[in-house]
Amino acid sequence: MSQLNLTADQILAFAVEALEDVKGDKITVLNVGSHTDMMDFMVICTGTSKRHVNALGQNVFEHLKTQGLQPLGFEGRGMGSDWVLVDLHDVVVHVMTEEARAFYDLEKLWDIKPEQM
Repeated sequence: MSQLNLTADQILAFAVEALEDVKGDKITVLNVGSHTDMMDFMVICTGTSKRHVNALGQNVFEHLKTQGLQPLGFEGRGMGSDWVLVDLHDVVVHVMTEEARAFYDLEKLWDIKPEQM
C-alpha cells in the first residue's frame, strides 16, 4: 500500500492510463513482486523521440500527483534523455526510446513473462 491507501494495482492502472493518454507505445507490465521487495510492478514503455520520452514520464508524474500520490523520484527528466524513470512506490515506470529499449532489454534481464497493455 502507498499514500492515500492506493494499491499497487491502482497505481499501475493510473500509470498505464497516463502513458496511453500521451500515446505511449509498446506498454509492457512485468509483475516483479515475487522477485524483489523494491516494487510490485515494472512498466516499460517506448517513446518515439527523446522529447516524447520526457513528455510520457512527465504525464505519469503529474497524473499520479493528481491522484494524491507523491512520486518518490523522476530520473532523467528534462535532460534530453533516451530513458526516464518514474518511481511510484510499488510501481516503477521506465520510458525509453526504441533504441534504448532494445539496448537495455529490461524484459530479458528480468526474465519474466510480460503482460502487454
